Amino acid sequence: MPRLSFGAWVEDAVDWLQSNLTWIFDAIKTVLGGMYDGVNAVLGGGEPLLLAGIFAVIAFWLRGVFPAVLTFAGFALIDSLALWDEAMATLSLVVVAAVITILIAVPTGIWAARNNRVSAALRPVLDVMQTMPAFVYLIPGVMFFGVGVTPGVIATIVFAMPPGVRMTELGIRQVDGELVEAAQAFGTTPKHTLTRVQLPLALPTIMAGINQVIMLALSMVVIGGMAGAGGLGEKVYAAITQLQVGLAAESGIAVVILAMYLDRMTGALNERVSPLGRRAAAKVAAGARRLKFAHYKPGTAVAMTGVVVLALVAGGLNIAGSGDSKTAQAGSADVGKGQKINMGYIPWDEGIASTYLWKEILEQRGYETGITQLDAGPLYSGVARGDIDFQTDSWLPTTHKDYWDKYSDDLDDLGAWYGPTSLELTVPSYVEGIDSLADLKGQGKKFDGKIIGIEASAGMMGTLNKKVLKEYGLEGEYEVVSSSTSSMLAELNASIKKKEPVVVTLWSPHWAYGKHDLKKLEDPKGAWGKGEEVHTVAHKGFAKKAPAVADWLKNFKLTEKQLTSLENEIQEAGQGEEQDGVRAWLKKNPGLVDQLAPLPGGSQQQGKDAGKTVNMGYFPWDEAIASTYLWQNVLEDRGYRTTVKQLDPGPLYTGLAQGQLDVQFDSWLPTTHKDYWDRYEENLVDLGSWYGPTSLELTVPSYVKGIDSLADLKGQGKKFDGKIIGIESSAGMMGTLNKKVLKEYGLEGEYEVVSSSTSSMLAELNRSIKKKEPVVVTLWSPHWAYGKHDLKKLEDPKGAWGEGEQIHTVAKKDFAEDFPELTGWLKDFELTEAQLASLEVEMQKGGAGKEKESARRWMDANPDVVAKMAPVTG
Repeated sequence: MPRLSFGAWVEDAVDWLQSNLTWIFDAIKTVLGGMYDGVNAVLGGGEPLLLAGIFAVIAFWLRGVFPAVLTFAGFALIDSLALWDEAMATLSLVVVAAVITILIAVPTGIWAARNNRVSAALRPVLDVMQTMPAFVYLIPGVMFFGVGVTPGVIATIVFAMPPGVRMTELGIRQVDGELVEAAQAFGTTPKHTLTRVQLPLALPTIMAGINQVIMLALSMVVIGGMAGAGGLGEKVYAAITQLQVGLAAESGIAVVILAMYLDRMTGALNERVSPLGRRAAAKVAAGARRLKFAHYKPGTAVAMTGVVVLALVAGGLNIAGSGDSKTAQAGSADVGKGQKINMGYIPWDEGIASTYLWKEILEQRGYETGITQLDAGPLYSGVARGDIDFQTDSWLPTTHKDYWDKYSDDLDDLGAWYGPTSLELTVPSYVEGIDSLADLKGQGKKFDGKIIGIEASAGMMGTLNKKVLKEYGLEGEYEVVSSSTSSMLAELNASIKKKEPVVVTLWSPHWAYGKHDLKKLEDPKGAWGKGEEVHTVAHKGFAKKAPAVADWLKNFKLTEKQLTSLENEIQEAGQGEEQDGVRAWLKKNPGLVDQLAPLPGGSQQQGKDAGKTVNMGYFPWDEAIASTYLWQNVLEDRGYRTTVKQLDPGPLYTGLAQGQLDVQFDSWLPTTHKDYWDRYEENLVDLGSWYGPTSLELTVPSYVKGIDSLADLKGQGKKFDGKIIGIESSAGMMGTLNKKVLKEYGLEGEYEVVSSSTSSMLAELNRSIKKKEPVVVTLWSPHWAYGKHDLKKLEDPKGAWGEGEQIHTVAKKDFAEDFPELTGWLKDFELTEAQLASLEVEMQKGGAGKEKESARRWMDANPDVVAKMAPVTG
């Protein structure tokens, strides 16, 4: 039989859906995420014991006194285990998934009960939904919706749906047919037969189905945790992968408490809503002779009053406590200003250590952080989608090669921070005669024919199976057992305790070499390949989202000694206390935070002339605004005082020449500002150019066809209403345009150059583009307008505009005597086109009145700029 490529078809279908229906998946993600956030805000936002009281009141209403007491005790225990937030997150996920499932399952079950064809069609679908391994649902879930709550909710809905549909159908079909016929005989409509006869009598069965829906939803918490849904599932998953028995037991107890509460409450709800249930409860209460108070249940009004009172108290406390919430660090350390950075990690020691290290560093720098533990596959998928910003444990080029090859188009490699590493097979030192991979041949019986591996998805497992075993002739003799890192370590630990021979996959660095006496098996044939590097990988747009963090990560390095000591500190701190371990380690390594995440302005060293006042002027051109406010921030970081004034070019040059101003950064020479320079040069000093060459040009929108050159304008005056929209009449380029460019291309008389202002010219350009009208304007490069609009620079084949200019810093005559240190800085000042463009864009985003703050944000994103622009020595 030829192989049926069913899996390939499924992958093709998934690829097509990803390419063509992303908007649907984004909409679903937004809706489900919003529902979850809303429920979680209610359940997780109040005082734990007051919410436990609300749950107890509900139990009192549905079950009685003793269940209420047990409910309060159970939820208080969850709080005492420090798992309240995780439990509420899990409960929120269950509530959202269960509500959606019930809203779909019950109507579907009713439809199936009333239509045999629908019932027959649904049966195999429900079989597949119920028997398909739940893990399978996570794969498309993560691919379509990314890591987080949504894949967990989707998988839960699919997995929990069948019993809801089946029990609803069963309940309605089990209603006595004679009752239905009697109702119909009395003229009852099909609608009323359903609502007044079938549903009330089927309600106990339907409620049993709803109970099963909720229980199955809760059983999915661990699987949801693997997809980054958080809550108790993440805790259980972390305990499993890291072999933390204590955490597993605590998290498991919390899950059990939630399960028992939901099971008992949904079961008891039947007594409140079902006529048969109310009748049975009344009989039990009437027959109780002793301990009648134990069977007492308050009325609905009384219970609702208790819930409302407790909810109001909890809400009031939450509002009162909101003023005490943690605020971001003030001053220059607050680089992040509360920006959220999401990190993910594989539960490998160096991944845990480096992730929690950066969590602490980023929080010290004013960022808000989120951390998610995932397997390698969902982690790379989440980073590629942008749900996770970066992860610090990519082993390249071997271990994670498959993931890199698959997602590299959507990832950025921010560089290696540790290496080289090594992959190896390892045995305990008491295993005699096994020192090399070659020594394993013929010794399979000693190790029960097994090599204990880690996750099957790990690249080293592929290398072991495809290359290492083959190279040393071990195929057939050994089976590589795929498990998990924690399971491999557990097997190693158990074997060492029993002094049994065992061979496991391991890598360096790893804390196991410090805990046990192990031998790395030599690899004389080099089958494992060269040592790898541990890289930081981010999603494609991360450098734009958080440029300062991206820059820090690119320069991130740890030595083997630093990494080993950090891992040991985290091991000593214990599960759940990783950040405390990091803080303890940082105390032993003072200055490391400033080294790994340097603040804007470096150490904020004072300049030699700190305290002096520098008077700066500028005219409202974008590069002038940007460079002036940049230098204002830099100088203030170096201890100078500053003033800034906006003037037209004429008054600005006059003020410099008279010594009323000290410096300005936007002299376009030798052309645009030639007249001013010629007039005042005896009283000015040129400190050199910091940007160039520039260009002056006439520009049209790209939709204006047939106009690509200044020569093309001739004879087309009517198209542009005979106007060229200019800027300030005092600008040198306006003189060049009128006296030379128009004459050179025979445009005099046909075109009028309209003098206005830079802002008016840009407004006219923007208005014309919105209306798709032809327009020709004066412009220059660099300018942010070329990034905002699709424009054409008209070619100048005759060179009428002249050669490109340089942007110079010009100061008063005795500037070097008054500011010798600053003079040196300004003579060396340079910005690249990319730097200036990004600075101008930041200024545009900030808007008028926020220029200084905008320049500071750009400096935060370019943390080395102060040290380069204004170096302080000695």
